[in-house]
Amino acid sequence: MASLTESEENPSPKIFIPEEWSEAAESIAYDSITSPPPVALICGAKNSGKTTFSRHLLNILLQRYKRVAYLDTDVGQTEFTAPGCLSLTVVDKITPVKVIFVLPCFRCFFYGDMSSKRDPSAYLKYIFALYDCYRKVYCMSNHSESPGNTGVPLVVNTPGWVKGIGYDLLVDMLKHISPTHIVKICISAESKNLPAGAFWLDEGHDVTGTLIEINSARQDSLKRSYVLHYLLKCSGLYFEVYRLCSSFLHYLSIVLLRVLVHKDARLLRDLRVMAYFRQCFPSDLSITTIKELAYALAAHPPYEIPMSSIKIKHLHCQVPSTEVFYSLNATIVGLAVSSEDSEHLPQCVGLGRVHYLHLYY
Repeated sequence: MASLTESEENPSPKIFIPEEWSEAAESIAYDSITSPPPVALICGAKNSGKTTFSRHLLNILLQRYKRVAYLDTDVGQTEFTAPGCLSLTVVDKITPVKVIFVLPCFRCFFYGDMSSKRDPSAYLKYIFALYDCYRKVYCMSNHSESPGNTGVPLVVNTPGWVKGIGYDLLVDMLKHISPTHIVKICISAESKNLPAGAFWLDEGHDVTGTLIEINSARQDSLKRSYVLHYLLKCSGLYFEVYRLCSSFLHYLSIVLLRVLVHKDARLLRDLRVMAYFRQCFPSDLSITTIKELAYALAAHPPYEIPMSSIKIKHLHCQVPSTEVFYSLNATIVGLAVSSEDSEHLPQCVGLGRVHYLHLYY
């Protein structure tokens, strides 16, 4: 397996893992000595800590198993690939929870958007294909012929869109995967949480997996109190004034938190894009900003291929045939290998940047 590619975030930041989280992760990893490896799906509202718990669970599982599969279904906040991809990655080394890594995927599909709402049917099709691939390779293979493929648990990380279509997608995911463990992370805003109990099952169906409900490590109420304290400290207001203006400050703190969370998500996507394309250059080359990365990519010698040897497919939109080539210039594209068999989806082998197009007329 290829080595890890780590972002230049050193030393790695410390992250607080609640005791409740550690107990949940250990109960999944050591649920039974004789049972098949666990398949754990992590779900919950936005910013509840799903990714952090998933990475923590991954590390706990690696203490018992040599390898762990990781199915990443959050196209906007990917873990081991560039944003916009759905991937199945097999990890064999413990990784710091809050350090950005780029890992070679076992199987990857280029979705080409930051949200599943753009094309829900294609989104589910890719996820089902990735899970079926995991089942075929690591659960249904001949153990005598492939002893190295036995004993590989699966961690499924899901996006935080749990209302409307997002809820329906999660339910379909749960029904298809049928995990042995479902971890539901709850936040303090109850209206944003998933329904209680086994919400994905139809009436009359028994629960086949173990449902584990845990609280978010960073409760909204705690974050709001910090923001309120900061606002009061900066403005010089006293507690008596705060009591009179608490409603306004409470509203303002929520607005500020939403802005900060939105910016954090965009920043993380930028960092993952940088970490991905950083692999093209020597480790001693200083690249710390998007601008420096853009200059480095512009100066990097490109590969030249004839247009007749490739197929172009625009995802989620229609482009007039006269504008196809212009729309590709200086863009980041998914590079996929197609198969003559229509049942197989084009597998993404990586991302590329179109340097320029030279057309002959």
